[in-house]
Amino acid sequence: MADSKQTCIFCGIVRGEIPAAKVFENELLLAFLDIGPLAPGHLLVIPKEHSERIWEMDGSTAAAIAEVLPRLAKAVLDASGAEGCNVLQSNGPASGQEIDHLHFHIIPRRGGDGLGYRWRAGKYGHGEIQAMQAEIAASLA
Repeated sequence: MADSKQTCIFCGIVRGEIPAAKVFENELLLAFLDIGPLAPGHLLVIPKEHSERIWEMDGSTAAAIAEVLPRLAKAVLDASGAEGCNVLQSNGPASGQEIDHLHFHIIPRRGGDGLGYRWRAGKYGHGEIQAMQAEIAASLA
């Protein structure tokens, strides 16, 4: 089985083997334009260290992303003239993640742009919210 770092397209971008339209880089992170944008200015923000899911990310990388996301989102809005943006991060195929390297999307949005997602809000049955609360709290303990 091939090493996932060797076959990962985003790791190839980090190593400089695959070209990308980079807009930001520091020792931990890289941000570049998505080659299949949902809107002009669609940006991807990745940690340079390979991990596939958000729960695999270490605290220093999470802090670095949290620090830079607001600045990058503002830059995307300024450059694209968009009215707003979505910041999206998916984990695993069931969530829509297609590249198995942790990444955040900054997607510029305009009213009536036709983009969106299905948000089919549900409701908890009697006692279900308390049971879920207890399960999550137990997992954190």
